Amino acid sequence: MTTTPDPAHLVQAQAQDLAARLPPLLVAAQRVAASLTGGSHGRRRAGAGETFWQYRRAIPGDAATAIDWRRSARGPGLYVRESEWAASQGIWLWADASGSMEWRSLAQLPTKAERARLLTLALAAGLLNGGERVALLQDGSAPASGSGILPRLATALLSPPAHPGLPRPHRPPRHGEIVLISDFLHPADSIAAEIAALAAHGASGHLLQVMDPAEETLPYAGPVRFAGLEGEAEITSRRAEDWRQAYGDRMRAHRDAIAASAAAHGWSFAIHHTDQPPQHALLALYSRLSLPRNGMGGLGR
Repeated sequence: MTTTPDPAHLVQAQAQDLAARLPPLLVAAQRVAASLTGGSHGRRRAGAGETFWQYRRAIPGDAATAIDWRRSARGPGLYVRESEWAASQGIWLWADASGSMEWRSLAQLPTKAERARLLTLALAAGLLNGGERVALLQDGSAPASGSGILPRLATALLSPPAHPGLPRPHRPPRHGEIVLISDFLHPADSIAAEIAALAAHGASGHLLQVMDPAEETLPYAGPVRFAGLEGEAEITSRRAEDWRQAYGDRMRAHRDAIAASAAAHGWSFAIHHTDQPPQHALLALYSRLSLPRNGMGGLGR
């Protein structure tokens, strides 16, 4: 006899798992973010662009002077009035939560998803420490700053995504800056369309491809069964080493197509391997965010 799990118990178990993972992720992100030099990110400019853009709900960390008391008096909750300039200067972050990200070739390595979450949160911590406004691309909230933002971002990153795969922002950012962290094993034409859609709103962007080292070299030999993580059919090879050359050629072609799509819109593209220290990728990415938009370059492997 089988029993159906109680939905309330499932939710409770998921909440407990999330709570258990949250502090270690925050600690690790803060430790990695400490590798960034202090000081303001230097992107804020006063003057132009003070046109009203939207009201948003106040969140922990917002200053009392930012509250629009007239709007807040019309209903429950507190609201912050955002100008078009402030909204346009935010940085939106996205970490891929697709099934393919939940893979590692060796037990001592992090999964690609774990590394993507760490890099995303560490980058957010560094940007917030520098006075920047940060938001996750997929959650629909406007970029914000303040001490209460980082735990909220960590919770969102650890929660199951509503739409696995490429990001589907509720409101495409206008003239902001976007960082996408993924293995980018999605179809190249889908990635190109996503970059074009986001760039059409004036956003500049940066792609960081997170890969397991085995995905670069296909270091397997003899009979190997390859099982997909996103519902793909299994493939069995009698001699996996015979596939190595063709696999490498296809991987390079796929990567070249992604890099070309990024460059066509002035976006940057870089690669990070999970057997390398996360600080290296973080420092390069943070430096790239500090530079004017000028196409590829600036981000190393």
